[in-house]
Amino acid sequence: MISLLIAAAFFVGIHVFVSGTSLRAAIVARTGEVVYQTAFSAVSLLGLIWLAWAYAATESAELWGQLGWTYPVAHLLTLLAFLFVAIGVATPSPTAVGGEAALREGVSAKGILRITRHPFLWGVALWAVAHLLASRELASLIFFGALLLLALVGPPSIDAKRARMFGEQWTPFAESTSSLPFLAISQGRNTLELAEIGWWRAAIGLVLYAVFLVAHSWLFGVSPFEA
Repeated sequence: MISLLIAAAFFVGIHVFVSGTSLRAAIVARTGEVVYQTAFSAVSLLGLIWLAWAYAATESAELWGQLGWTYPVAHLLTLLAFLFVAIGVATPSPTAVGGEAALREGVSAKGILRITRHPFLWGVALWAVAHLLASRELASLIFFGALLLLALVGPPSIDAKRARMFGEQWTPFAESTSSLPFLAISQGRNTLELAEIGWWRAAIGLVLYAVFLVAHSWLFGVSPFEA
């Protein structure tokens, strides 16, 4: 349990206290953007591996009994999560890793970006919430809670970083989009155009969801069909 707690704190901490702060700019000034991105990506990957390993190795007792009513909700949220992640990854975005070029090229808010400018992170958030609903023991709460926290603090951190780096180039994109899904649309700053999302992007998300649903027991030792 101690290893899991430290791994969770480390993984969240490097993103909150390094990637999204002025410390990042100071490091980049000394190392250059490419070196920083390479090193930070490596450290992040190692941190994620550590977190997953610690979670798998931690034995934790149940905190409460079975709550079968949460499973249908968890399945729906997981489906939405796969759609957000797959569509988000397949859509060029100024907020994605390495997406600075898209901002310089003046990419407009189209497709999933009309709904949210952070589709990948919102997908991770939905996925984490789904597993928190279905989980009943402390180790899962720590693991999925850490990922949920990172997914929620990520969007404002990325937005602030892009605003500092690109200034007026960032402003038009930010004003026509929102971090919170559907907020810009509800405020009249954008419109919903489902055709722009691309059926093939949604199809990838559906296929991945189906594959992980069927293989979940084999991959993780837990059936997604049993409360």
